[in-house]
Amino acid sequence: MAEDRVLRVRALLDTVRAEGRSALTAPEGKVIADAYGIAVPGEELARDVDEAVAFAARFGGPVVMKIVSPDILHKTDAGGVIVGVEGAADVRAAFHQIVDNARAYAPDARIDGVQVQELLPKGQEVIVGAVTDPTFGKVVAFGLGGVLVEVLKDVTFRLAPVDADEALSMLDSIRAAEILHGVRGAAAVDRWAIAEQIRRVSELVADFPEIAEVDLNPVIATPEGAVAADIRVILAESVPKPRRTYTREEILTSMRRLMQPSSVAVIGASNEQGKIGNSVMRNLIDGGFAGEIHPVNPKADDILGRKAYKSVTDVPGEVDVAVFAIPAKFVAAALEEVGRKGIPNAVLIPSGFAETGEHALQEEIVAIAERHGIRLLGPNIYGYYSTWQDLCATFCTPYDVKGGVALTSQSGGIGMAVLGFARTTKTGVSAIVGLGNKSDLDEDDLLTWFGEDPHTECIAMHLEDLKDGRAFVEAARATVPKKPVVVLKAGRTAAGAKAAGSHTGALAGDDAVYDDILKQAGVIRAPGLNEMLEYARALPVLPAPQGDNVVIITGAGGSGVLLSDAVTDNGLSLMEIPADLDASFRRFIPPFGAAGNPVDITGGEPPSTYEATIRLGLEDPRIHALVLGYWHTIVTPPMVFAELTARVVAEFRERGIEKPVVASLAGDVEVEEACQYLFERGVVAYPYTTEKPVAVLGAKYRWARAAAKLRAEDPPVGRWRETGGMLGGGS
Repeated sequence: MAEDRVLRVRALLDTVRAEGRSALTAPEGKVIADAYGIAVPGEELARDVDEAVAFAARFGGPVVMKIVSPDILHKTDAGGVIVGVEGAADVRAAFHQIVDNARAYAPDARIDGVQVQELLPKGQEVIVGAVTDPTFGKVVAFGLGGVLVEVLKDVTFRLAPVDADEALSMLDSIRAAEILHGVRGAAAVDRWAIAEQIRRVSELVADFPEIAEVDLNPVIATPEGAVAADIRVILAESVPKPRRTYTREEILTSMRRLMQPSSVAVIGASNEQGKIGNSVMRNLIDGGFAGEIHPVNPKADDILGRKAYKSVTDVPGEVDVAVFAIPAKFVAAALEEVGRKGIPNAVLIPSGFAETGEHALQEEIVAIAERHGIRLLGPNIYGYYSTWQDLCATFCTPYDVKGGVALTSQSGGIGMAVLGFARTTKTGVSAIVGLGNKSDLDEDDLLTWFGEDPHTECIAMHLEDLKDGRAFVEAARATVPKKPVVVLKAGRTAAGAKAAGSHTGALAGDDAVYDDILKQAGVIRAPGLNEMLEYARALPVLPAPQGDNVVIITGAGGSGVLLSDAVTDNGLSLMEIPADLDASFRRFIPPFGAAGNPVDITGGEPPSTYEATIRLGLEDPRIHALVLGYWHTIVTPPMVFAELTARVVAEFRERGIEKPVVASLAGDVEVEEACQYLFERGVVAYPYTTEKPVAVLGAKYRWARAAAKLRAEDPPVGRWRETGGMLGGGS
């Protein structure tokens, strides 16, 4: 049956192509709908007015009449749609009016006739569609439909194909999801019927790569079902050439030699200070790399006390990585020698390739690399750091603080911001990698490696684009259950939307698709650079939450209100404190304080009150996460608060009770030292802000849900499109 429907649609699409068309007519759309079980109303193509009258009579009630022309995509704009036509006289008049309007709108348009369609009952209008995204390929969309679809833009996207459960989840992923459940006395729609329309459209576009866009708009959803009043199908001008891919084992094998090399050659090594080849050599030597370091320079015998070689082919033994520090015009010839030597990885620092318009030069080095089986990192990068190997293969400042955070960036400037942040915050890193032009190695290669790397606990990536969105999603899905992946996606433009041929295409701006599909992959999207870095620093510190109940304990009422706002903004749940727990908290706070949630212990309380309430929050199994709001007073100085909090958290950790604890410290400059003290002891703490600690907690919750560490729950209606978290108020 499935094979039969594919053959039917294939024959139709071949016919359309043979006629030089890219847009299918409505009757052709119905053929496709029928083949894939996409529910559409009864309809007939009337080629003259008498046929229109006969077809309308056969349907036995009001009908919709629409122009059918391969040259008119937007029928409403052409005055080519009349709704609610009934009776022979009105059908005749409508037929002539529609044809006249179409001829006036597009005098040269071919007109096949007028579609006579059953009038659907009133219901909720939604849109179901699919587009071909340049990054992610076939993507299915769902949202509110009708004439306001492009105004409201309340649409969500998923990779196609989707299964029934994924399709159903899309209904709760729009802001107006509550409408589908029925509001103001309206009945709830048949959600499974809508989901089935989504699923079938996703199968259609997955089966036929040449279908660029599909629009079911509007789909009329009622308690009894969901029927597409209109189907539009547009074919692509061409199908993109498949990208070369590597197996997981191939990626891990080459990445292991890149990130854990025994021998490195520096092509363009130099004794002259200020040159990139000199800086790379110094960093490798001074960084303490224990492997072999081979300088390559045809004009030198010795570089920084190491024997220099005229060519990389002269280097004895195996070499794992060749670092290039020569001008772009010499790279191709040197890369040929690297290939002859059998070196599996080339790190291309020089610029002057595709980023400056030299696409042919970049294509040449890619072809050389493919011919020799070399994986390329770059070009146009600052190099990379692999701290656990004491490897500093870069011309930038060295960094050697080992830890569990892997950081990557597409931009050199962002890479240096990463470095400075890590140094200032004493963040230990497992690696910092520049990707530059991504001529070959990209984020999915690095994700695959870092997902398996025992030294890496969290991965943070700055990216401007993805070469292969599906490969990235596949790598992310394999990695997220083991460790968090944080992404800063630069560029929130809707490039290409204006040229789209359908409503769905117009809605599929770059950022809208990225946003939903990164969530689908379980990736935590950071709204800005500082947020990405803070998430990366903090997420490994916090244990995974075991439930949704968040409790705020604060010494300042004002902070409590702001912390409550931040909890809501980050999609978290303030616990409704039961009576017995409320009474327990009240034992420790003064009469003028406030129990409930936030628990306000007031600012004049001694350290014992902070300690007692924090202990209670950690002790009670119904509480799953604590947010602490500290107010600087002489009664409880900042370091006293920090030391008691760290001590209590450590005590419970030893007892096997681990909950995420974050803290906001308001006070004089002493709170900065207190925050650093807490951070180093497993409590994520920030001075002068109520937003940052809660945003980090929100990110940890999002990862815990994606990694199935937290019990699965339906998201609140309309809340799936959550904020990316706010550090410093950004969104």
